[in-house]
Amino acid sequence: MKFVDEFRSSELAQGLVRSIQHHSTRRARFMEFCGGHTVTIMKHGIRQLLPPTIEMLSGPGCPVCVTDNADLDKAVALAHVPGVILTTFGDMLKVPGSRSSLQEARADGADVRIVYSTLDALQIARDNPARPVVFLGIGFETTAPTVAASVLQADQEGLHNYHVLSLHKLCPPVIKALLDSGEVRLNGLICPGHVSAVIGSKAWEFISREYGIPCVVSGFEPLDVLQCVYMLVSQVEKSECKVEIAYRRGVRPEGNQRALELMDRVFEPCPARWRGMGQVAATGLRFRKTYQRFDAESAFDFDPGPTLEPKGCICGEILRAVKTPRDCQLFGKVCTPASPVGPCMVSSEGSCAAYYLYGAAE
Repeated sequence: MKFVDEFRSSELAQGLVRSIQHHSTRRARFMEFCGGHTVTIMKHGIRQLLPPTIEMLSGPGCPVCVTDNADLDKAVALAHVPGVILTTFGDMLKVPGSRSSLQEARADGADVRIVYSTLDALQIARDNPARPVVFLGIGFETTAPTVAASVLQADQEGLHNYHVLSLHKLCPPVIKALLDSGEVRLNGLICPGHVSAVIGSKAWEFISREYGIPCVVSGFEPLDVLQCVYMLVSQVEKSECKVEIAYRRGVRPEGNQRALELMDRVFEPCPARWRGMGQVAATGLRFRKTYQRFDAESAFDFDPGPTLEPKGCICGEILRAVKTPRDCQLFGKVCTPASPVGPCMVSSEGSCAAYYLYGAAE
């Protein structure tokens, strides 16, 4: 397949692995932030190809996984509001909240519909003018601009029945919070490709400047990740510290200014809860006053109830990279993709799901 096979060449991969093995003399811990990178690393056995000097860690880069139970409970409670049509991406359907999931809510009679984009949610709102339609806004800076665009479109059309539950998260400030916690010592960061396509590589410069950690933005194919690791190794060996791009076909230093303008026009930063990290300042997005009428949390009266956490689940610690799925007593026994206990096993980009599907050699 053109533009895909080129990045899965075994010959080129072997060359990159040899270069990494030859140049890597210092012990280094690299963390990938994006769940897509975690899947690529696990699926293609990249950890097993790297020399023993390099340790790879998986961080809080899956938007489904980092969504706190308190926020999931809000979505489930909203789905039960009479007349509401709740629209969501499919990967949120099975994520368990404190007492239920959206899938169980739908089984109980709630009108929960899977959509592929905000365009689908807008069309549902047009087709059902007498019913409120809520889109579940999940994701990082990658999806937030599209949600902002849908709000502007609804405003232009006068769709008064369209609402969004904004559970969006911002990546750079949570990385700062993770580094400030001091729980994990890193020698390099594999920066997320899709997020960086929007915010640009310059958004990560504070990490190299303030924390002395090399950063490289990676794509999602095996060669992308190997190239990224090689570039990180090169910086470590030369005692350099800068931000580089190993994904130039998708990322520019300045990012996508139009997407950033859309996001900034509709939303403003606010505190947000992250699974395993609690509330972190300036890591969420809430509606600006101009568009407050589209905020589902303000528009409806609902009670999500007290927040409960699943017993024995260590998703929070896995997301902070202080533990791995194999440290969890539930992993692969009580907790499987068919019967998930926590979101890290539900999401296709969750660490637990990746370990379960591809981690036999770990």
